[in-house]
Amino acid sequence: MNVAVYLCQENPDAGGGVNLDSVAKYAANLTEVTQVRSLGVRPKLLPESLAVEIGQQSFDRLVIAGDTPGYFKPAFTRAMLLAGRDPGEVRLASFRQHGAISLDETERAKAIVACAVSGVPFWLAAVPKFTTVHADTLVIGGGVAGMQAALEIADAGKHVYLVERTGTIGGHMAMFDKTFPTLDCAACILTPKMVAVAQHEMIDLLTLSEVEAVAGVPGDYRVTIRRQPRRVDQDACVTCGDCAAACPVTVPSEFDCGIASRTSIYMPFPQAVPNTYLVDEASCRYVLSEGTKCGVCARKCPKECIDLDEVVERAEVEVGSIVLATGYDVYDAALIERYGYGVYPNVLTALEFERLTNASGPTGGRIVTQTLQHDKRAKADVWVFDPAGEAPRSVAIVHCVGSRDHNHNSYCSRVCCMYSLKFAHLVKEKLPDAECYEFYIDMRAFGKGYEEFAERIKQEGTFVVRGRSAKVTGADGRLLVRGEDILSETLLEFPVDMVLLAVGLVPAHGSDLLATLLGVDSDSDGWFSELDYNGDPTDTERGGVFVAGACQGPKDIPDTVAQASAAAAGVLKSIASGRGYGSLSGLVLSDIEARARELAGKGV
Repeated sequence: MNVAVYLCQENPDAGGGVNLDSVAKYAANLTEVTQVRSLGVRPKLLPESLAVEIGQQSFDRLVIAGDTPGYFKPAFTRAMLLAGRDPGEVRLASFRQHGAISLDETERAKAIVACAVSGVPFWLAAVPKFTTVHADTLVIGGGVAGMQAALEIADAGKHVYLVERTGTIGGHMAMFDKTFPTLDCAACILTPKMVAVAQHEMIDLLTLSEVEAVAGVPGDYRVTIRRQPRRVDQDACVTCGDCAAACPVTVPSEFDCGIASRTSIYMPFPQAVPNTYLVDEASCRYVLSEGTKCGVCARKCPKECIDLDEVVERAEVEVGSIVLATGYDVYDAALIERYGYGVYPNVLTALEFERLTNASGPTGGRIVTQTLQHDKRAKADVWVFDPAGEAPRSVAIVHCVGSRDHNHNSYCSRVCCMYSLKFAHLVKEKLPDAECYEFYIDMRAFGKGYEEFAERIKQEGTFVVRGRSAKVTGADGRLLVRGEDILSETLLEFPVDMVLLAVGLVPAHGSDLLATLLGVDSDSDGWFSELDYNGDPTDTERGGVFVAGACQGPKDIPDTVAQASAAAAGVLKSIASGRGYGSLSGLVLSDIEARARELAGKGV
């Protein structure tokens, strides 16, 4: 084989720690390679000129190496055809696909090029050694992805430790009212899974817990778990609520996204699992004063199940596999000042509206605007959602807040279009006479039944405007939304009573620390990196560590559940066979190169 290697970068910021000069020198020393050319960033490629070069040098195979070589493949394929050569011998050496960018590894880039030169797929040559696998599994994250993976594994008779850092499992889905596009009750889908997890004899549920340290090797991990004190005995608590009624401290409720309050001893929501109270040490007077003040909840408890002096515990578990299902957070809308979030009381984020419109929310599901009321405890006037408050006469929904924006996050968060359409439906359903406006860039209705749902919203009377909204300001006690309609090429202004910001998704807080603990790679946006996006979307570079759900990238509930089941299948496969793979990062260049040559000699 007479092979030429072309180095081409599609993204000027890509490449990480890959030394392209070193890769070029390595490729030039490969036996089959007769030419190496570095073409730089987004070179202007003329197939006719390349064809002349290919014909003169009689190249049998072309290797395009770089961050995204597929971007350049059409030009090289055309050139091979013009030169009378086999276009099937245009091979890609993608640094991004095979982890050379996220790992900052020049050696990995060299191995990728070596495989492409030999005509062997990288994943066939880069095969870690087999390891024995412990039968227990750790699942990190108790949202719908973590619960699905845990239940799949436990139902197969294998033991699971499910770790959740908050006081209840359920994740963000527990906050939702309806799911798109079927408008099914989110709680009706989720709560049976929550109860099944709590009652499963093969699942150890550890709430208020976080992974603190990871040791060992793939297939045999020793994990230290730090458990925050709940300060309430889960077995003895009967959820009578006497403790919360007596507690003198109120703080914003995390579950209600701050639009309602809770006491320092509380239950996250009525269907929480475990279904018991817990103490918030960040606001509890007794904890903050180190036992010198308050303690009224413990005195009021009829079952004497509150121990305010409970301390942090640590547990070490041995597992063979780890499933990452840490989910996501939402983008901080206050970072985009032009939308007035935090300035105008009736500018809400998506999760805040989810809680407002939810029957279990602070208004019982009534959509109302905030009103200014006097808070006796705070001795000040505060904005609150009063169930008897005034309903908005008009609502604007703004898409892509913090997504598809190079000033914030350039990626699409995938779910925002559909949940915005769901919001429009809920507004028209509960407030038939209210006007509703949707400002969108592109309608990305990609799933089963999604396009039909988008058409349904238009028929229900929502005014859909294609164009990015520019600004939200206050005007005469209302909100003025300024935007553009790119179809009619006009600027628009709508006075409304409420603005809903469709904030995008971002990696969950602490994902970077967890990635470091586990030795798992993250992409440039902070999402956990899968082993291969197309062929192996649940495995990671670290042997025995899997990803499931939105921690790997934004996705909707059906895709999250499907990926969680796939991750569980991977875990069960390794347990059933008694062996798994080691870490890909443990392979050295010479091993991958030798195996690629061996496979090429066998005609693979």
